[in-house]
Amino acid sequence: MRIARFTTGEEPSFGVVTGELDEHGQLDEDATVVALAGDPLYVGIKLLDQEHRLADVRLLAPVLPRSKVVGIGRNYAAHAAELGHDLPSSPLMFLKPNTSVVGPGDPVFYPPQTEDLHYEGELAVVIGRICRDVPPEQATDVIFGYTIGNDVTARDLQKSDGQFTRAKGFDSFCPLGPWIETDLDPADFGEGRRVQTFLNGDVVQDGSTADMIFDVPTLVAHVSSVMTLLPGDVILTGTPEGVGPMQVGDEVEVSIAGLGSLTNRIATR
Repeated sequence: MRIARFTTGEEPSFGVVTGELDEHGQLDEDATVVALAGDPLYVGIKLLDQEHRLADVRLLAPVLPRSKVVGIGRNYAAHAAELGHDLPSSPLMFLKPNTSVVGPGDPVFYPPQTEDLHYEGELAVVIGRICRDVPPEQATDVIFGYTIGNDVTARDLQKSDGQFTRAKGFDSFCPLGPWIETDLDPADFGEGRRVQTFLNGDVVQDGSTADMIFDVPTLVAHVSSVMTLLPGDVILTGTPEGVGPMQVGDEVEVSIAGLGSLTNRIATR
């Protein structure tokens, strides 16, 4: 089931998106969104008798994390190598503020403090209930679904600061969307789902979730052993190799097989 957050020009609503994805992660022209009664993370799936053509609504970030976005660094060996880093012995965590979240089609603002802004296409896990100390074998019990993320990074600030907070924490540095897919099985990621990033239509990242060093259950277990996870919290699972710079005016699309695609344009802050 695809859960979206959308607006028709009024207050944001949640809904279930219908339609079939094509090979490019796009829905057919007849796709619709059926409105839900409230936030499904808190009231469950309650369909209303309200349906809109998907083309007539604006999709928003499918979740606004209640407290945090947890990023995982260097979770793909080839990405760690391209930046000259050793592989971590355990998941490398960092935090992005929930104010960094934007939705599909929203601008990513290029702040004046950086001269080297990078894309990082990633699979994102959305937590469904409050939890702590979750064993890996029970991770599916606390996962609401999956979406697509772009862990936008000011690479020069990351290097100069020696840590990630400023480099990854600016407003608009965490595009999420276009919806949350609730029916994916984490076991599918063992065989892998293709993760691609396109810069102005050209493929710049082309990897697979099968290449993650630490899989989704391991990440949920590790993060929840450190901090309590709340409904709507997001875990970004790391990016494949091929990261690189973006410029004002560039269009970045992140596509994950079975999830769809997330597109944002870089703008002047």
